[in-house]
Amino acid sequence: MNTAVPRFLDRTTPPHIATLILIAGISALSMNIFLPSLPNMAAYFQADYGTMQLSISLYLAFSAGLQLVIGPISDRYGRRRILLISMGVFAVASLGTLLAPNAEIFLVFRMLQASIATSLALSRAIVRDMVDEDRAASMIGYVTLGMSVVPMLGPVIGGALDEVYGWQASFLVLLVLGLAVWALTWADLGETAVNRPTSFRAQVREYPELLMSPRFWGYVLSTAFASGVFFAYLGGAPFVGTVLYNLTPSELGLYFGATGLGYGAGNFLSGRYSTRIGTNRMIVYGNVAMAAGLIVQIGAVITGLGGALGFFLPFLLVGVGNGMVLPNSNAGMLSVRPHLAGTAAGLGGAIMIGGGAALSALAGAVLTPQTGAWPLLTIMALSCLGSIVAIALVIRRNKSLGL
Repeated sequence: MNTAVPRFLDRTTPPHIATLILIAGISALSMNIFLPSLPNMAAYFQADYGTMQLSISLYLAFSAGLQLVIGPISDRYGRRRILLISMGVFAVASLGTLLAPNAEIFLVFRMLQASIATSLALSRAIVRDMVDEDRAASMIGYVTLGMSVVPMLGPVIGGALDEVYGWQASFLVLLVLGLAVWALTWADLGETAVNRPTSFRAQVREYPELLMSPRFWGYVLSTAFASGVFFAYLGGAPFVGTVLYNLTPSELGLYFGATGLGYGAGNFLSGRYSTRIGTNRMIVYGNVAMAAGLIVQIGAVITGLGGALGFFLPFLLVGVGNGMVLPNSNAGMLSVRPHLAGTAAGLGGAIMIGGGAALSALAGAVLTPQTGAWPLLTIMALSCLGSIVAIALVIRRNKSLGL
């Protein structure tokens, strides 16, 4: 554990929490700022919606594969170096999306933008380098509370930019912010991985130690299924809003903001109460909140009450649940084997994002004007149920071990 006191803009000490918030935030922004623009992007490239929706699922799939190796690499070579490289690749890829002449080349650069997803995984590993498990859950909660402003405002800003300047404006914003956060990381983020293994191969050999741990799998699956609710929503909600409710990009962005508002509230609760209540109980309460939100959303669709507002507003409560589950399940996942925090972050992140890519693609593929929102609601409900079962198994395992 690196117990040095952080000093802002001193790259010989651990990073300031504001830097971690921005590092994680740029990753979240790249995922959702352009969502209201998907229909217009499809028209620009003369491609169908399903093709442009791959800008989400391919991005997530590439992120998953990258995180399989980024954790061990960061344990071996350090968090700082890997973050700077990944952010540099992100900046180049953002420029490529602006210059792409067709949908295929755009999607290639969009996949390369996924290099920034290492920022989210490594920001969690950096927190775990600095503090113990319960404090890690609290600190991750505050980090993700700060970055929750991004999914709240990102689609709102993206939708407004699209209507005034076109879809390219969102990717120009990503380029500029990517360069700015790279500079901040270089100036402020000192190395936190103080106990490095001898080789990358030795780190890969540690995977079985994690994969054979039922508690690790429980936390990972709780994380994956809870985030799967959100990723399925990302893949399907733009279609629901645009095709079923005839929303404009700016209107869709405002409705997406409800998710970020709820996510921020949930992360505030995690930051405030995780140390006092405990990670497992916070995960349980978060799952209950997600389930309640989905029940209200399903009821609104059945009755037709509220129209678009009835569909989108209940996701405020789902966001609260997500904000309670994810910081705590991530902290639990990283604390099963603290000496493998980077490896756990990468492996767990790969499983989480890989599952998210599949659910996002599935949601985008099965929705049609004839089916309405029901395929999306079914996917989200089953994913929430999976998170509930996973944490129940962790709690049962802890009792058997006397933890």
